[in-house]
Amino acid sequence: MNNHSATPQATLRKATNVSLAEALIIEAKSLRINISQAAEAGVSRAVAEKRAELWLAANRAALDSSNAYIEQNGLPLAGYRGF
Repeated sequence: MNNHSATPQATLRKATNVSLAEALIIEAKSLRINISQAAEAGVSRAVAEKRAELWLAANRAALDSSNAYIEQNGLPLAGYRGF
């Protein structure tokens, strides 16, 4: 696993301040939701989505080229497919 995993290591933690809507905090607490864990999960999801977006942007030309090849020539080993 690399050092840029979307799942934070439980042993390495850093306190931070975030501002959330007061009504949301009140409801979360009334539902016994751990706000730190919920915030961490949300940030982790946002990081994963942004990484995927950046990867797609960085690889767009190669993906477009591959797709164009397949549209023009078909799948390279299509004749050997059993389905």
